[in-house]
Amino acid sequence: MRRIWFAAVALVMGLCCAAQTVFNVGDFGIRPNGRGDCTVKLAKALDKIGAQTGKRDVVLKFAPGVYNFYPEGASKKKYFISNHDQSDFKKVGINVEGWSNLVIEGNGAEFLFHGRMLPVAIVNSVGCELSGVHIDFADTQICQVTVVSSGSDGIVFKVDGGAVCSVDKKGEFKVKGYDWEISPRSAIAFEPDSRHMVYRSSDVWAPLDSVIALKDGSFLAPKWRNKLLVPGVKVALRSWARPNPGIFLSESRATILKDVKVHYAEGMGLLAQLCDSVSLDGFAVCLRGEDDWRYYTTQADATHFSGCKGHISSVNGLYENMMDDAINVHGTYLKVVERVDDKTLIGKYMHQQSYGFKWGETGDSVQFVASRTMDITGKVNVITSIEPYGQSEIAGAKLMKVTFAEPLDSCVTPQNSCGMENLTWTPSVEFNHNTVRNNRARGSLFSTPRRVVAQTNLFDHTSGTAILLCGDCNGWFETGACRDVLIKDNTFINSLTSMFQFTEAIISIYPEIPDLASQKDYFHSGIVIEGNRFATFDNPVLYAKSVNGLIFRNNSVTVNKDYPPFHRNHYTFKLQRVKNAVIEKNDFSNPQDVSIDVE
Repeated sequence: MRRIWFAAVALVMGLCCAAQTVFNVGDFGIRPNGRGDCTVKLAKALDKIGAQTGKRDVVLKFAPGVYNFYPEGASKKKYFISNHDQSDFKKVGINVEGWSNLVIEGNGAEFLFHGRMLPVAIVNSVGCELSGVHIDFADTQICQVTVVSSGSDGIVFKVDGGAVCSVDKKGEFKVKGYDWEISPRSAIAFEPDSRHMVYRSSDVWAPLDSVIALKDGSFLAPKWRNKLLVPGVKVALRSWARPNPGIFLSESRATILKDVKVHYAEGMGLLAQLCDSVSLDGFAVCLRGEDDWRYYTTQADATHFSGCKGHISSVNGLYENMMDDAINVHGTYLKVVERVDDKTLIGKYMHQQSYGFKWGETGDSVQFVASRTMDITGKVNVITSIEPYGQSEIAGAKLMKVTFAEPLDSCVTPQNSCGMENLTWTPSVEFNHNTVRNNRARGSLFSTPRRVVAQTNLFDHTSGTAILLCGDCNGWFETGACRDVLIKDNTFINSLTSMFQFTEAIISIYPEIPDLASQKDYFHSGIVIEGNRFATFDNPVLYAKSVNGLIFRNNSVTVNKDYPPFHRNHYTFKLQRVKNAVIEKNDFSNPQDVSIDVE
């Protein structure tokens, strides 16, 4: 195993060690701190450099400062991006496609985007690196407001940061940007001093359809009543749209993001799909510092890896105040909707935000899962051909025709409600020395059978579960079972301040299994949780469902009084259908309160 790892490192180093030609963007008329649009100039520069170098072995240097990018001159690309809203074309600010060993060296530059744009896309490229860059938007589709008063007459709020807001003739509260307009209906509430999410606030409903604009510039929302929204609370008003991530990686290999900071995106901070090995070092989805007036960052996950392989690494990162998880690593189940013959299936992308991209290749190994019990059904098979079904191109396809090398087992049929899982496109994961704080939903999600290490991280007020091991062939259709997980030397501070999906304990092992009673095998296995520190105000520390092999040892749990306990799960350890579990040598500040529920 070690020799294979060293070989992989040597390959990546080899990709980056060829002689590189250095170009300064200033030589192409691209200079910082002006009001001009850099979009077209940079595209032309990349075209010229690519023609000169064969799109390989290039360092592109930026001087520090602000560079503006506008949608009018952006390239329009037909990308279908996993876990995002699907639309035919994306307006791409910086398009890197078909490059080898391109280093974009920001030197602290800020790339400032205007309107609805996909800031950076790295597609079909090898050994590319983005470093020393800040990504932000001049106007954001989240409107932050401060509560002025709250009572039986409704909520009065003022708008922060100079967002352009108005009330139409029907009383609808509107937020307008460069080329967009939204009518927010949902919100996240933050404590003004700590920037933590308000305790037990979860997703805040914001009825803003009969709003009155007041003479002092504030607004009254008479239908909006919420006792948690006291004067001074910061509320991030938002829609549920997620058209673009901040950075999009697709079908690329050995990509490095170093010291890159994403301050806002209308989707995820980083979305990588069908990539082989991605390294994040000092990557951040974060505020602009302690003096930032904003209390929010991205509209969804900080980082998200869909259908990747090789090794995924996130070290020394900062993930804060985003509207979803810090990291989510998974594949996608295709639901079997037709058995054409004994070797051929039609599989369907089921989730409305995940379709239209390549699912697998000839030679990939596939296993089959019974969605009701999440048991493996039949034997592993190998793809001999795969193509979109019902249309000529993969882009936008919801159905895939997959032919296998061996006859399929008789149990693999639409009637038995089966999912196909691509085992080849599954990565190992390293999530170490990161800080996750003040975000909505959860801290980190892992769904891969290969080695996962989450070590020496700080999970500080993640609001929901801090670490989730999931797997779902029924709703999200995100694979798959974890087989080798080490959760070690992490610090957890006051998770579970709000309820979100799968939020059963600080560490929640929660595959979605509709018929657990009929399950024959176990979904997850090989999970070790040791040497961690838990500071919590409530009871649930570990929840586990359908696990064979679970160790919880040498951890310390300290109970505080920072918030009143409220969780529906009253057990320190709750185990449902768990085999070979060991809970030992742990230190509890209140040992008399430790409770275990085994079903």
